[in-house]
Amino acid sequence: MVLLCSLISQTQAQYYFEYSPLTKEAYKKITSLRLDEGRVLIDSIKKTEPNNLCVYHIENYIDFFRIFINEEEEEFEALELNKNTRLDMIRQGPKDSPYLLFCEAEIQLQWALARLKFEEYFTAFTEVSKAYKQLEKNMEQFPDFKGNLKSLGILHAIVGTVPDNYKWGLKLIGRLDGTIAQGKRELEEVLAFSLHHDFIFEQETKVSYAFLLLHLDNKSDLAWKTINKADLDPSTNPLACFALANIAMRTGRSEEALQILSEKPSGDAYLPFYYLDLLQGYALMYKLDPSADMYIETYLNNYRGVNLIKDAYQKLAWYYLVNGNSIAYQNNMRLCKIRGNTLVDSDKSAMKEASKEVIPNTTLLSARLLFDGGYYQEAREMLMDTPVNTYENTRDRLEYAYRLGRINHAAKDIPEAIHHYNYSIAFGINAPYFYACNAALQCGNIYEKLDEPKEAKRYFDLCLSMNPEDYKTSLHQKAKAGLNRLKERDKQIK
Repeated sequence: MVLLCSLISQTQAQYYFEYSPLTKEAYKKITSLRLDEGRVLIDSIKKTEPNNLCVYHIENYIDFFRIFINEEEEEFEALELNKNTRLDMIRQGPKDSPYLLFCEAEIQLQWALARLKFEEYFTAFTEVSKAYKQLEKNMEQFPDFKGNLKSLGILHAIVGTVPDNYKWGLKLIGRLDGTIAQGKRELEEVLAFSLHHDFIFEQETKVSYAFLLLHLDNKSDLAWKTINKADLDPSTNPLACFALANIAMRTGRSEEALQILSEKPSGDAYLPFYYLDLLQGYALMYKLDPSADMYIETYLNNYRGVNLIKDAYQKLAWYYLVNGNSIAYQNNMRLCKIRGNTLVDSDKSAMKEASKEVIPNTTLLSARLLFDGGYYQEAREMLMDTPVNTYENTRDRLEYAYRLGRINHAAKDIPEAIHHYNYSIAFGINAPYFYACNAALQCGNIYEKLDEPKEAKRYFDLCLSMNPEDYKTSLHQKAKAGLNRLKERDKQIK
C-alpha cells in the first residue's frame, strides 16, 4: 500500500503545464477551424508529452467550436461527457502553477458559452460563477500572471450591462462587479504584456478587445482600427474572416466586408462555417445587389442549427420584396414562421413581422438596407424623394423620421440627427416599435460624445424606460453600458 501511494505521488508530481511548440501549433490549427488536423496534433501531444496538462485546455476548444458553430443538440450532449474528464486531469497538476486554476476556469467558461445555445441558463451561470471564483483566487495567488485578465477583463466589462431578465444569474454568481473601463484596462494590460512576451492567446485577446470597444464602449471606429491591426488572415482562418467581416458590417463598411468575405477559406480541411455565407448575403443585400439570395440560401440549405434561421428567411423575404417579387416575400415569411427558434433578438423580431403579416414599405426598407451597409448618401436620397407626409400610417412615419436620424447621425450632421430622433421619441414613446427606444439610445451616445453627461444620462434612462417588442434586450444592454461609462467618467473627475 505504501509503495502504491508512493508511485501515485511520483506520477502526480510529474504532471506539468506548458504551452509547448506542438501545443501552440495545435491551438493555431483548432482556432483556424482545422479541427481534424488539430485532433491529430492533440493525440500526438498526449503520446509525446503525456504529462503536459495544457493539452486538455487546448483540446476543449475543439468541442467548444463544434458546439458553438454547429448548434446540434445531439453533438452537444455527446461532447459534454468530455468536460469533467478534462477537468479531472487538470486538477492533478501542480498546485504551485498559475495554469491550474486558469485552465479550469477557461474550460468552465467555454462550456457556459456553449450552453447558452441550448438555453441551459442555470448551469451556464453556475459555470461562470465557478470560473470567476477560480480566476479571482488565481489573481490572489499569482498577481503577476496576465492570463487571468484575458477572461476577467470580459467578465468585468459585461457585468453592469446584463439585461434585467438575466439578473437572477448574477445573484447566482455572487460577488461579481466591474465596469467597462476596468475590463478595458485589464485587456489592455494583457495586450501590453504580449508585446514583449510570447503569449499564446494574444490574437484571441485582441479580438475580444475589439468587440468590447464595439458593443460596450461605443467606439466603433476604434474597434475597426483595432481588429485591422490584429494580424488576422481571413484567407486562412474562418474565425478571423468572421471577426473582421462582422465588425466591418456593424460599422457600416459593407464594401470592406465583401472584400474580406471574398477571401474566406473553404474545403474539407475546415469545419463548415455557413454563417460566413449568411454574412456575405447580407452584405450584398445592403447594396441591393441581385446576387444576395444565393448566399443566404446556401446558409439555409446547409446549416443544421436553429439560430438566425428566422432572421435569414426574413432577410431573404426582404430581398425579394425590394426586387419586386411579393409572392417570394410571402413564401419566405411563411417559412420564417415555422422554422428556427426565437432565442436571439433578430429571430424574435423576424417572427413578429411574419406573424403580423404586414408588408414593409419598400422605400423605407430599401433605405434601411442601404443605411445598414454604410451607403448613407444613397439612403438619404431615397428618403428625400418621398416626404414624410406621403406615408399613411403611424409606423411608417415614425420609421421615416428614425431612418433620417440614423442617416444624419452617420453623416455627422448631429443637429439634424437629434431633430429626427426626437420626433421618433415624441410620437413613438408609447408605440410597440423599437424606433423611439433606439432613437433615445443614439441621442445618449451623441450627448456622451459631446461631453454633456446629464443629457446623455437622461436619454439612456429614457431608453431603459421603454419596452419595444423588438430588440429590447440588446438596446437596454447598450443603454446600461452607456450609464456605466458615465459613472466611470464621474469617478475619474472626482
